[in-house]
Amino acid sequence: MTVPAPITTPTPAASEITAGERLHAGRAQRALLLDLDGVLLDTRPVMQKAWRKVQEVHGITLPFTDYERHLGREFGDIMHRLGVADVDAVRRTYETESVAAAHLAHEFTGVVEVLHAFVAAGWWLGVVTSKHINRAAPLLAQLGCPFATVRTSAGPGRAKPAPDPILLALVDLGVDPAAAVYVGDMAVDQESAARAGVAYVHAGWGYGQPTSPAPQIVTSPEELLQLLTSASPFVEGSLV
Repeated sequence: MTVPAPITTPTPAASEITAGERLHAGRAQRALLLDLDGVLLDTRPVMQKAWRKVQEVHGITLPFTDYERHLGREFGDIMHRLGVADVDAVRRTYETESVAAAHLAHEFTGVVEVLHAFVAAGWWLGVVTSKHINRAAPLLAQLGCPFATVRTSAGPGRAKPAPDPILLALVDLGVDPAAAVYVGDMAVDQESAARAGVAYVHAGWGYGQPTSPAPQIVTSPEELLQLLTSASPFVEGSLV
């Protein structure tokens, strides 16, 4: 793939540079990092079933909507915010039921095809999620995509909204933050990307709303591909 020549004209303020402009600034190696829930897969049915099990086993009456409001944060952090006691026991129940119900998740339309188009264009792919690896692994296996790194809250560092998991993923890939984009759907995703110095794109098909300052929003995986790439088509039969 031909790399565009470096930009030599005066550049606007960082807040005015779009994700697409940053990734077309002549950098040979680029990374696309993505959240899992609400971006790659619709996991709401899995989470709802797991939360019902938590309610049944632990006598918790909080509705799922209370849990869903904090998606993107590590499970223990969510429980603390909800005032739930005995977090370890609740976590075991939730995780066991989540793994058993993983088959209820389904990919968002166009996600797999678009990810393969990014790979064909020479991008590294990575996943940054607050799920523990035992819950994330069976979900990612459904996609069958070549993710070069997966960072979860079970690893080192702080969980989102801290920048740690995004930065660790970029260390894995050997990619500079200025040559990366993070795609999320919750406010904590946006905050984590900002703190990591990584361009953020909001997946409008996901579960949450962006916060201020307003990020770029895409309404479909195909629109994400068009935003971040300029070559068309990448491979025969691609979506571009």
